[in-house]
Amino acid sequence: MKNIFFFDKLFTPMFLVFIYWLCLILTTISSLVTMFAGNFLVGLMALIGGLLGTRICFELLMIAFKNNEYLRRIAEQHSAKPESEK
Repeated sequence: MKNIFFFDKLFTPMFLVFIYWLCLILTTISSLVTMFAGNFLVGLMALIGGLLGTRICFELLMIAFKNNEYLRRIAEQHSAKPESEK
């Protein structure tokens, strides 16, 4: 319970993974609909651009959460060292 109430564990990265896959599915479906509706080239470009754009955006969001995780590890290692090593 301590993890939940004191933000020791973040749930947002798990939700971001779900939202990422949802965006990929929606981008693929909408691009395929565009392709088969008569605009094949536009749909193909939307598929490639949409998938790449989605990946880049979500990677940028995840970097913030990974930085938080790495900083927490560094702080834990620093606080675990004896005073003579600091």
